[in-house]
Amino acid sequence: MRLRALLETDALGLRLLGGQDELDRTVRGVMTTDLRDPSRYLSGGELVLTGLAWRRTPEDSEPFVRLLAGAGVAGLAAGEAELGAIPDDLVGACARHRLPLFAVHETVAFASITEYVVRQVSGERAGDLAAVVDRHRRLMTSGPAGGGPEVVLDLLGTDLDMRAWVLSPTGRRIAGAGEPLSTGAGAALAAEHLAATRGGRRAPHRVALGGTTYSLFPVRVPGHAASPGGQAGELRERALSDWLLAVEADAGEWGAPRLDLLQGVTQLIAVERDRRDAARTVRRRLAQEILELVQSGAPPAEIAARLRVAAPVLLPGRGTAPHWQIVVARVDWDGEGESGAVAQSLLEEILVDPVAAGLESGDRIAVAHSGGEAIALVPMPAPDPTEEGAGEGTDPTEAGPGGLQADVLLAAVRDPLTAGLADDGRLTLGVSAPVQSAEGLRGALEEARHARRVAAARPGRVCAAGHHELASHVLLLPFVPDDVRRAFTARLLDPLRDYDRRHRAELVPTLEAFLDCDGSWTRCAARLHLHVNTLRYRVGRIEQLTGRDLSRLEDKLDFFLALRMS
Repeated sequence: MRLRALLETDALGLRLLGGQDELDRTVRGVMTTDLRDPSRYLSGGELVLTGLAWRRTPEDSEPFVRLLAGAGVAGLAAGEAELGAIPDDLVGACARHRLPLFAVHETVAFASITEYVVRQVSGERAGDLAAVVDRHRRLMTSGPAGGGPEVVLDLLGTDLDMRAWVLSPTGRRIAGAGEPLSTGAGAALAAEHLAATRGGRRAPHRVALGGTTYSLFPVRVPGHAASPGGQAGELRERALSDWLLAVEADAGEWGAPRLDLLQGVTQLIAVERDRRDAARTVRRRLAQEILELVQSGAPPAEIAARLRVAAPVLLPGRGTAPHWQIVVARVDWDGEGESGAVAQSLLEEILVDPVAAGLESGDRIAVAHSGGEAIALVPMPAPDPTEEGAGEGTDPTEAGPGGLQADVLLAAVRDPLTAGLADDGRLTLGVSAPVQSAEGLRGALEEARHARRVAAARPGRVCAAGHHELASHVLLLPFVPDDVRRAFTARLLDPLRDYDRRHRAELVPTLEAFLDCDGSWTRCAARLHLHVNTLRYRVGRIEQLTGRDLSRLEDKLDFFLALRMS
């Protein structure tokens, strides 16, 4: 399609601010971004949509436009919702680089423009996809009336004889037409996709599973958060957050038009993914507000008031929640610290019932992230005795009086997440006991954090621990007799304290930091501003003086308890 067609479509409501002589440029795709440098995602011919969040000063416009022009984009459309009128500095930069510039009225959603461009471009590339989309414009509307991705997947089956499913990073079915995947197939396909992506293989990935060949396409939302770790970090974080489109066919036998067709489908699904993510913003904000109140020691009455606001959002139609649980998760990358945003995304997925399909199955999950941690506030509604089969469901948020179970949460997702974390990442997770009031949330948060530390002391890429595993030590510490506490801590810590007094070696602070970093040499060395070899020498001295082995879970726990009781 030509840029000129955008102006001729009244429903889009675009105004041309510059580039009248360039309107015959061909548009080959569309990208939404607020990155300061989106050039790595551009291949040329795109219409770039931006909300201008990248612009902090007038000087930012020139380099941004220069990068777009250098990448060969067709044009730029800037939204007026953020700043009102489009800044003159952006208009001038586009004029200097001969880049057509459109203003997008604040009442026009980027999703509407994306849908229009994708339909037009895909229609020119492949007539069969155009027929599918033109006959089902309601594809991009949410709710039962619109159908969402289910519609286009159904038509891929009926019109093009393709069976396809949209899967989450853990293999949970988000959308699909016809028969569901066999038990475990979704997780297996997700694991193969994550391993291929982390290995740098180019999509689509072809996988043979149970005698059937599948082709896997990533569903990527353009312009979503870039990783501070650069391209390598961005690759692994995208791998753990992207949906995938699994098609029961061998893409190696397809021609270019059919491949373009499927890429167009992934773009349509990406718009729905973006909409789903936007809907989670309210729940994330609620969780963040409650978490901040809990951590700041706010009065229980104030926390309870926020919980009353959260309950109808998280439990529509069910009233208040008599119980709450807290789940803490952390993703650590070797040598590069943690990623709270990735942990937040994964925790939202982990807390969804693994057999619940659909876009809205995570509507009762509120996850915030603070620093490197993701923290979930999970309501535990009392089962309605009038409902048939009450208490017999598998929904993790209705897990009965005992609440969420750490090992159950990870059972269905361990394999795909292990593949996605590869050899440089770890996911650790801790689960608190259910609490019945705002007064208990502070203790539940600390309990979940302690459980996560226990999980971090275990081997493996994906580990979890629950509150039951703390009952024999952390929860019972106040009941340990004073003389027993003193003897226990003296036996473990006195040799280190004596050595520190004589040599100023700081073995006790080193031990505390080492346990706090979950035994990570690189993170602990960075925290203490030490060379890793110096840290290894200190830990070796600790083990020599105490006769303990800090690679063993039991000895780590003993040191942890001794420090807690001292």
